[in-house]
Amino acid sequence: MERLWTPWRMEYIRTAGEQEGCIFCELPAEGDDDRTHVLTRSQRGFVILNAFPYNPGHLMVAPFRHTGDPEGLDAAELVDLGRLIQAAVRALREEMAPHGFNVGMNLGQVAGAGIPDHLHWHVVPRWNGDSNFMPVVGQTKVLPELLDETYRRLAPRFRES
Repeated sequence: MERLWTPWRMEYIRTAGEQEGCIFCELPAEGDDDRTHVLTRSQRGFVILNAFPYNPGHLMVAPFRHTGDPEGLDAAELVDLGRLIQAAVRALREEMAPHGFNVGMNLGQVAGAGIPDHLHWHVVPRWNGDSNFMPVVGQTKVLPELLDETYRRLAPRFRES
């Protein structure tokens, strides 16, 4: 049997549910966008690469304000975050030419939110045939590009918009 190694996935498995603090508060506060893969910032939110992506280019859009309740967002935050979602879709479309997108959020741990206390939208580019037997049979997702490379490709697209 041939093996496909994905050592980066073990970090997620090992630390799931154990993290103290909030990555959506801490990473943008560091100010090192290249290292933390923050692609762009607005007045009320930011776009960041998902460290454990479903597909290459999997982005997340989050408010700076720490809240897990969408009803707690004010109108200005909703407009600003909506514009960031548009910018994320546009950048991915221009750079990676996906055939479609999944855009959404998981509210609450039971709904699949890995970080339920800080809202974030997932923007996942999709291509025909991007799902294959590997996740089912091998319990492994094959990603053809490293995060640093995806960041390098996408960051200029946000500066252009």
